[in-house]
Amino acid sequence: MTIPQLLLCLSLSMLCISSKPTEKKDRVHHDPQLSDKVHDDAQNFDYDHDAFLGADEAKTFDQLTPEESKERLGKIVSKIDEDKDGFVTVEELKNWIKFAQKRWIYEDVERQWKGHDLNEDGLISWEEYKNATYGYIL
Repeated sequence: MTIPQLLLCLSLSMLCISSKPTEKKDRVHHDPQLSDKVHDDAQNFDYDHDAFLGADEAKTFDQLTPEESKERLGKIVSKIDEDKDGFVTVEELKNWIKFAQKRWIYEDVERQWKGHDLNEDGLISWEEYKNATYGYIL
């Protein structure tokens, strides 16, 4: 190996060693947060209420008396207990939280659809979309 080739090899090696590593992209799909509220069990349970009941239902529960809240939660727990053994397992609770979040998503999609389907024909044209989204006048 000649001196110029050796210097070139050495230079390239130094360049590779001293270069900044590339940013590693996160390729994992993360589940969305169950609530936009702060998760702090020591101070409040708003996050848990949103996750357990769904955001809209949690707002309803905030307006109830403690007695009404306890009665309604008892009915919900009966729905969560899939095998009707009188106990709620971690898996049953996870299934319920997923159900509550999916229900909220589907209800939100339905609201959005109705808001964009201005002529209520079950279809959203580009003109309807532009008008509902950007406020264009048809």
